[in-house]
Amino acid sequence: MVLYINATIVTVNPTRDVILDGAIFVKDDKIADLGKTVALLAKYPDEKAADLTGRIIIPGLISTHMHTAQTLLRGAADDLELVSWLCERIWVLQGNFTAEDGYAAARISIAEMLLTGTTCFLESMFADRYGFDGLCKAVEESGIRGCLGKIVMDIATYAKDSAWAMHPGLVEDREMSLLGALRMHEKWDKAANDRIRVWFGARTPGGVSDGLYREMTALSKEKNIPITMHCAEVKADRDFFESHSQTPMSYCDSVGLLGPSTVLVHMVHLDDSDIAKLAETGTHVAHCPTSNAKLASGICRLPELLSSGVNVGLGTDGAPCNNTCDLLQEMKLAAIIHKAKSYDPTIISAEQVLEMATINGAKALGLESSIGSLDVGKKADFVAIDMRRVHLQPYFSPVSAVVYSVTGRDVELVVVDGKEIVKGGRLQTMNEEEIWIEAEKRSHEIVERAGLTGKVEGRWPLK
Repeated sequence: MVLYINATIVTVNPTRDVILDGAIFVKDDKIADLGKTVALLAKYPDEKAADLTGRIIIPGLISTHMHTAQTLLRGAADDLELVSWLCERIWVLQGNFTAEDGYAAARISIAEMLLTGTTCFLESMFADRYGFDGLCKAVEESGIRGCLGKIVMDIATYAKDSAWAMHPGLVEDREMSLLGALRMHEKWDKAANDRIRVWFGARTPGGVSDGLYREMTALSKEKNIPITMHCAEVKADRDFFESHSQTPMSYCDSVGLLGPSTVLVHMVHLDDSDIAKLAETGTHVAHCPTSNAKLASGICRLPELLSSGVNVGLGTDGAPCNNTCDLLQEMKLAAIIHKAKSYDPTIISAEQVLEMATINGAKALGLESSIGSLDVGKKADFVAIDMRRVHLQPYFSPVSAVVYSVTGRDVELVVVDGKEIVKGGRLQTMNEEEIWIEAEKRSHEIVERAGLTGKVEGRWPLK
């Protein structure tokens, strides 16, 4: 039991209270009490107290889209258009992974997320060759929460273009992907004190047959297995849907993908009818503004989605198209990019973006009753940001300060399930140096196996 005192607490509770000089009392894995420091000190005079003067506490951040394997490929495919990025670099590199590489990638991804304030994440499409057991082991060891999407696919191209072929090392069939996901669900779902949830991570339409989608969505309903899937990310996706005389959401509806247990990712190229269908069905969206901007995919219609009542979370996507897993940095771009597009500085607020990164993310993952806000009885998942720094002072609104000024490097304390996973800015459950050294070594081995050593080094000569 620990009483955290003297902090500014941004609760994101139903009334969106911000408590000045606030305190949180943690008992076991739950928030047992919350309020003003003076009141909680009077109620719990004999409990161990941790002084957080000068810190802002926020709920643990929730990333609704990322690829753990891709962190080993950070910087390996910069400044490329999507076809080259995917077919000539990322798929080739990922097709040369081993299970040991997958475990190392999961560990460095998780370490970075925890150090920058993310306490729960949704892995989008973990391939069989990366070693799903290793991903679950990394989540279990680290203390983070992970909703882990095991890839489902049976077609090895992208959209309707046969030239966009996957590397042979990534191709999976129904047995390996769908049935493999069921096996992993049976083995790992709700493991690690319920910190692990196993999802279906379907490939983008064009990468899954209609029959396999329908089989997966039926199993999703029968076994209560949620689904995440990239959708309407680029114009080529739009072309695929039009080749079926469909819009993105009419197609998804036709194969049973829409509903409150589905998180659709990117969702850049939507019609008004698509947005209405999302709202009607309660389907969730993961917004990834940095990835969409860097890969020149376009800009998601976030203001229209939110105003229509669609629940939208936030994700960093993979490291080769960001190049960070720091959701605090993603929050800033999410708050800014839509202002530039609309010429309206009021169109998306800091408060809306913090909701996307916390309670909206929890709703998308079906976990809003236990995480996403700081309320008595919820899990003790929270982050303390040290504001006692030149680049963070002065500030007037704690929420604006977090969204526009803070980055992951300002995170001091991360608590998940009542346990201090990051303390004093240092991981307590993992050896940071061991993790990055192993990741650096394995990343270069992957590049060498893929025969891409000379191509990933940038445009200027290395001497």
